[in-house]
Amino acid sequence: MIPADTAYFCNLFYQLPPLLHIALLGNPNSGKSSLFNALTGLNQKVGNFPGVTIEKKTGVTVLSGKQKVSVLDLPGSYSLYPRRTDEWVAYQTLLKPDSLNIDLLVVVADASNLRRNLLYVSQVMDLGKPVILALTMMDLARKRGVKVDAQALSVSLGVPVVIINPRANKGIDKLKSSIEAELSKLPHRRTAEFIPLPQSANAAVKDIKKIFPALSDYTAVHYLINHENFGFNAGLQDQIEKIEKDHSFNHTRVQAEEIQTRYSRISEIMHDSVKEVTAEERKRTTEKIDDILIHRTWGYAIMLLVLFLLFQSVFLIAEYPMNAIEWLFGELSGWLKNILPGNWFADLLINGVVAGLGGIVVFIPQIMILFGLITLLEDTGYMARISFLSDKIMRKAGLNGKSVMPMISAFACAVPAIMSARNIENKKERLLTILVTPFMSCSARLPVYTILIALVIPKKPLLGFLSLQGLVMMGLYILGILVALAVASILKWIIRIKEKSFFILELPLYRPPRWKNIGITMIEKARVFVFEAGKVIMVISLILWLLSSYGPGNKRENIQKEYAQKLTENPGDADQLEVWKNAQLLENSYAGILGRAIEPVIKPLGYDWKIGIALITSFAAREVFVGTMATLYSVGGDADEESPTLRKKMAAAVKPDGSKVYTLATGVSLMIFYVLAMQCMSTLAIVKRETGSWKWPLIQFLFMTVLAYVFSLIAYQVLK
Repeated sequence: MIPADTAYFCNLFYQLPPLLHIALLGNPNSGKSSLFNALTGLNQKVGNFPGVTIEKKTGVTVLSGKQKVSVLDLPGSYSLYPRRTDEWVAYQTLLKPDSLNIDLLVVVADASNLRRNLLYVSQVMDLGKPVILALTMMDLARKRGVKVDAQALSVSLGVPVVIINPRANKGIDKLKSSIEAELSKLPHRRTAEFIPLPQSANAAVKDIKKIFPALSDYTAVHYLINHENFGFNAGLQDQIEKIEKDHSFNHTRVQAEEIQTRYSRISEIMHDSVKEVTAEERKRTTEKIDDILIHRTWGYAIMLLVLFLLFQSVFLIAEYPMNAIEWLFGELSGWLKNILPGNWFADLLINGVVAGLGGIVVFIPQIMILFGLITLLEDTGYMARISFLSDKIMRKAGLNGKSVMPMISAFACAVPAIMSARNIENKKERLLTILVTPFMSCSARLPVYTILIALVIPKKPLLGFLSLQGLVMMGLYILGILVALAVASILKWIIRIKEKSFFILELPLYRPPRWKNIGITMIEKARVFVFEAGKVIMVISLILWLLSSYGPGNKRENIQKEYAQKLTENPGDADQLEVWKNAQLLENSYAGILGRAIEPVIKPLGYDWKIGIALITSFAAREVFVGTMATLYSVGGDADEESPTLRKKMAAAVKPDGSKVYTLATGVSLMIFYVLAMQCMSTLAIVKRETGSWKWPLIQFLFMTVLAYVFSLIAYQVLK
């Protein structure tokens, strides 16, 4: 028997209307998250989307009529053709048949970059769901001389447009009223299209809608393009594949036609609804600058000059803070040696922790400068010109024009670069891009290049003002690019590419850089290096200290006794005896035994067993090379209280015959090896995930390793 009051509340509960769902969408950095916080306040929770680690934020907002509405904050996206994992999450949430049933879409757009934002807005509108456009950053738009007529924009688009400032909590009540008004019209579907379907897609879309009658025409296009990602059963997959084949549905052509048509319509809307006070003047200025910067001859010369200045700056500007950091860690090591007892803990702290930490921190200035300058090029608009110029070269090598962006972003890291190749529709061209992208010199190689160049390349100017070291640095980056293009030219005959893709790029207007943004990027890149790569380097450094400080059997104990006796007999040779003792102790450690085992394979390249150990540890991460050297040369080096820097220790290293380890031939050979070798387990893992098989990462590992070995062998044999 249910109590009367309980029955009353149960009846009341079941009479409540079902909770409606709205989703917030928009480009990254459009103010979407601020709006989510303003709408939901503390009524929110954070989790992960199913199957991925992308953050999922949901909450509840209360409308003016006390109606509660569920709010989902979807990851930021630039278009409905996803590239990154988070864009795929937003895309599948909107289009997958079994995803959350969203009743209303609130698209947030940055008024100061409205043309770019309207591409995504227009695509979302054509999905057929009710849409509200929320305009943010109107104050920034006004500062840039942009005036947006919200009423005219609403008429042109055919959707409600609300101006908001979520940080100041302005316009939120008006937005809630618009949400309430749109929800009151449910069930309601948008039938007006922003643009008509491309003619080449009409027949295929009609057949898709026979299977899925409720779809909008534009959603049907996406079912044709990305049906493999929607979890359909094998029968449905076969049906859709047959429709594609019957109507010769070309993904690339349809997408290109759609984007071009959208931008044409967006230009008309911008002309009617947006007044840019200085737009024509800025456009004329941009065109005049582009006449020079993307000239068919001078454009390439200027691009090389810009890249040359970038690498010159990395060396020249970073020299002073790097010297200061090396001095600081040298002083710290000397001080610790003076105050700590000579036991295993002191050795671990000085030669494991401090040496490894020094190998991390010393490269922060160069990483900050490099990424600061790259962000400067992006902010001003010149990076897009580099993509435009590079596209012509890429096509000659058989690469897709869209390969330019993944390859350029691989200068930071190959992992996200390979993931960004998802926007290349042609599977074979995408595979080709994935296979050659790791040849681009990522930021992990920068510490290796830096220390080797400082060791074997003279620090002298050319023509009185050019840095030879900076030229060599630039040469290493160019070598990676040239080898990537050469390999792509060969692989295109093995991976037969028939279908060609389009490369559509909107060249932005030139703008003054946002110095705050550059500063934030520099700090963020340094933080990522220290806390992400740094953790790996420290772990490897400590493992190496352990392997370098202990060995099998009693050999090390016997060496200690032998040199203790020699020291008693020859106290005047204490310093030299200490150096010989440490060298023999290291050679008979576990690390020494491992290095000796692989030395016959790498000796033709000019490498000794210590370099061999560094090559092995570098498979965890390339930048570990420096931490490995710091640990090995600290453990096996001199016991001097001055604690010379790693570069000095490596420069003084000699082989058993008394010859230097790091000659010009060895240094150049090692740099070439690091340019070409696949020494990154993370990259191999992401290639496996993106290709769905271990076949391609294994092939990639083999041909990159063989190339690295052969080129390094030739370099050493020629220069020695």
